[in-house]
Amino acid sequence: MAKTATKVSKKAPAKKAAAPKAAAKAKTAKAPAKAAKKASVKAPAKKTAKSSAATSSPILTLRHIAERLSELHEVPKRQANEMMGQVVEMIAKSLKKGDKIRLAGLGILQVRKRAARMGRNPQTGEPVKIKASKKIAFRAAKDLKESI
Repeated sequence: MAKTATKVSKKAPAKKAAAPKAAAKAKTAKAPAKAAKKASVKAPAKKTAKSSAATSSPILTLRHIAERLSELHEVPKRQANEMMGQVVEMIAKSLKKGDKIRLAGLGILQVRKRAARMGRNPQTGEPVKIKASKKIAFRAAKDLKESI
């Protein structure tokens, strides 16, 4: 809810600041001035909203990791991206087989089996049978836990 309020407040001053500039440039042609004003105001407002969202909660993606690796090891970005994609594929295949994946300094990924159990429907309260399933579990390494 707070993000919506900040976006609205950022757009309002931009419209007020752009209105005198558009009016001064073209006093006779009101319709083109309005269209230009709308186009000029919307584009910067979206850019500021995206940049503020990116700075508030940084997300490290595979692409970002690949870019950093390509800079560190002087490898083309495309090649680093492909390598990261292949690493993810290898991890997924290993998990499908049921292997345990140990990443030193990061932790352990493994598939765990969940037994069938009885649950309850929250709306009616009647008992419901839940099927057995598998899930991917991650256990963080001791060093990672201590560093955070």
